[in-house]
Amino acid sequence: MGRGVARVTTLTAVSPGELQAGVRDLPERRLWRVRLAWVLLLMNVLTFYGQAAMVLPLPGVVGTLITQSSLIGALVVALSVNRPVRVRPTLFLVLLGLLPVQAMLTSARAEFVLGAMFRSGRLALFVVVLWLLTPWWDRKDMLLVKTHLAALWVVLGTVLLGLVVSPGLAMTDGRLAGVIWPIPWTQVGHYAAVAAGLSIILWLNGLLRRSVALVAVVVGVGMLLLSHTRTALIALVAGVLIAGLSLFLARARVRRAFGVGIGVLSGGAVTVSSAVVTWLARGQDASQVGQLTGRTKVWDAVLAAPRTPLEIVFGSGLSDKSFNGLPIDSNWLATYNDLGLVGAAVDGLLVLFVLVAAAFRPPGTGRAIALFLAVYCLVASFTETNLSDATTYLLELTLAASLVVTPNAHRFLTRGRVTS
Repeated sequence: MGRGVARVTTLTAVSPGELQAGVRDLPERRLWRVRLAWVLLLMNVLTFYGQAAMVLPLPGVVGTLITQSSLIGALVVALSVNRPVRVRPTLFLVLLGLLPVQAMLTSARAEFVLGAMFRSGRLALFVVVLWLLTPWWDRKDMLLVKTHLAALWVVLGTVLLGLVVSPGLAMTDGRLAGVIWPIPWTQVGHYAAVAAGLSIILWLNGLLRRSVALVAVVVGVGMLLLSHTRTALIALVAGVLIAGLSLFLARARVRRAFGVGIGVLSGGAVTVSSAVVTWLARGQDASQVGQLTGRTKVWDAVLAAPRTPLEIVFGSGLSDKSFNGLPIDSNWLATYNDLGLVGAAVDGLLVLFVLVAAAFRPPGTGRAIALFLAVYCLVASFTETNLSDATTYLLELTLAASLVVTPNAHRFLTRGRVTS
């Protein structure tokens, strides 16, 4: 009788030393696939707005197909470079994984079941790709950070190209938007603020030349101001301030920068105060500013809507983040509406994880960038829907988490084979 051989797929722990000979120490010719997977994730969250003005109109079906297929492409590329499959156990992604699980369970009784289930499945696949990229977290060369920053500048480059080609179309309603690829002005402000903030922090740590950083800040802040996005500006200032304070005692350049900044603000406060107030008002009266451009009316309606106890706790499934046809424009209320108090609590834990983990890391570039991104996402979360679905904000919060994992104290899970 022939001898049988059974093959069993298992997950085994791999020490950091063993891993150095594995996926984390890939040759440069294979690292491009890691970068490509991250870029495809970013492409997936560049929502295509088919009704937006464009220089060369693109059918909505084609634009949506490009963004949605990017997620499948990211999965294929991540699997091709992470062989055999190794993942890094991390509490952040465990928490994040709770969102698609809960979303699938609650979406079964949503008003629009197919749409809710599709969004839940997309979020689940998004999280799977993030798991597959965990072996490249906390690299000394900050591979994912540099990839994200470069991709943001490419996106912003398309916005600038649209401004050159068709300035009237790009500045519709007096606010800069993307017209090569349809990018709303709020997202233009977001991308510009994050790109400028990352450039500032890299320069403060001596990882970016002064001339390059100056150009990046001037272009990024200029695009942010042209987009008239108040939330992005406030989040940028808060994020850079917290990141800078984390480096204050460790970097002389940071101390000098703070001194120059305080001097400039003190000298120019009276001169530019009226211009700042005018920019922040955006032509709105005191009532409109107080209502955050009508957002508070929608928020009141969300809170006043009748709900069952089950919907209060677990929500009613992922939606398009609108209420009665109007955008909710608040991460916390949109998450409460979709995933209930449990979902909102998970969102809070994700941000808290990054902030607490960063607090226990020594001063350095990774810690400063993580703090910047976490604070930025936290500030933006009050007027943007960002952390309970596959979005750029969620991708950036994950990027922050990747920088504060404990070094040299981790184990990896890898797929192996046992024969008998």
